[in-house]
Amino acid sequence: MTPIAHPPETLEGWYALHQIFTVDRRALRAFDAPTRERLEQHLCVALAELASPAEGGWSAPVRLIGSKGDLMLVHFRPTLDALGEAQRRLAREPLMDLLAPVYSFLSVTEAGLYHITAQLAKDAEQRGGTVGDATYAEALAQRVHAERSSAHVQRRLYPPLPGEMPYVCFYPMSKRRRVGQNWYALTLAERSQLMYTHGMVGRRYAGKVMQVITGAIGLDAWEWGVTLFGKDPLEFKKLVTDMRFDEASAQYAEFGEFFVGKTVPAEEAVRLP
Repeated sequence: MTPIAHPPETLEGWYALHQIFTVDRRALRAFDAPTRERLEQHLCVALAELASPAEGGWSAPVRLIGSKGDLMLVHFRPTLDALGEAQRRLAREPLMDLLAPVYSFLSVTEAGLYHITAQLAKDAEQRGGTVGDATYAEALAQRVHAERSSAHVQRRLYPPLPGEMPYVCFYPMSKRRRVGQNWYALTLAERSQLMYTHGMVGRRYAGKVMQVITGAIGLDAWEWGVTLFGKDPLEFKKLVTDMRFDEASAQYAEFGEFFVGKTVPAEEAVRLP
């Protein structure tokens, strides 16, 4: 009998939206200098408002380098409605008419509890119970409370904008569902071990790269988003290379397009190229 492939429990925090635009340069050049300056100032005010919203979270502009986009706006908010308001606030700015959206990604910060879920499932099996029964639910609630209260998990769910790490790399990814390479057909114990090893690779870059994982299952076509912040953009290449040689990625990961750039102040972001 094939073991049941239970999903892991997860913790969620802020909703996230990555917006990627390209500049209509021909339309931009048609503006006279005073009009362009006025529109830039208005957009600058909007970006400043969104950077530190009263409800929590933050927004940051990223000037992209070497991709089909020119500008990426990254938003984190406590609720989906607040994220929608940030999107609409920008849309009201006339200068945004010159920014054509080429990609967007909707997700929510996520901390997967693979190890805890696997252990509780094993405990349930050993005592003759089932995943989700009263004993399981009580133990899970206690473990979830402890995890959510930890400083490490808080940083994962409510990540700060690291001012000392101005370079940014964003990409979406999913787990494979091919015959013979189906992540979702693996047992919870197997996936837990693979993710533990995968996480150990990322820990080698602590202090060099800050990694924000966002879940998008049910929200976007890809299943997760990965946003990396770093002091040196070369660390992105090293980290992703190491990750791809890890079994969890080598056997089961599919990667989308990569977007790389640098965070800039609002005053610089509105000076469109």
